[in-house]
Amino acid sequence: MELDKNKFTLVLGSQSPRRKELLSWINIPFVIKTADLAEISNEEEPTNVAVDLASQKAHAVFDTLGDMNSPFVISSDTIVVLEGKIYNKPKDRDEARVILSELSDRTHQVVTGVSFLFLDPTTKKVREHLFFDSTEVTFNEITTDLMDAYIATGDSLDKAGAYGIQGPSLTFISRVNGSYSNVVGFPLDKIVSELKIILGDDWRKSF
Repeated sequence: MELDKNKFTLVLGSQSPRRKELLSWINIPFVIKTADLAEISNEEEPTNVAVDLASQKAHAVFDTLGDMNSPFVISSDTIVVLEGKIYNKPKDRDEARVILSELSDRTHQVVTGVSFLFLDPTTKKVREHLFFDSTEVTFNEITTDLMDAYIATGDSLDKAGAYGIQGPSLTFISRVNGSYSNVVGFPLDKIVSELKIILGDDWRKSF
């Protein structure tokens, strides 16, 4: 459904430097706003968890924007899933080692939920558009030396599943089936496609 054209203010609801870089590639100005959130979901199915947390983030950010002119908030949440078990960010290096050991020599899913939250210029009501993307990632066996070297980098500590695909974890990632940017935490190709659905083919003109 195409909306009446309106100049939105694009808001990224994340401080992640990876998401900031990816969003910058659409070449539209945006601001970054975040809000404190416990990030707890009552959902159980992994895709629902990711979408629910993305929605919670978007609403928390939207509530802080006050009289900002026509905000269009994009928030996302990424989880790693293996046989229904959800892996979030490890609390320390020991937990990171346990997570990576369970993912070693197996294929898991990376699921990112995304929320678009904005004021519909036609109805003057807040509207939300939710979706997700999923990518399969296969690890080789993570040998002791590779595990020790990767854990020592500290790269695993702030990432779901205890790894980031754009870093030294590439020493044991053997295959990616699906969107690479989704594994980074921001499925840019799907986001662009969904913007077209919401705003029409000339979606860039809405910002």
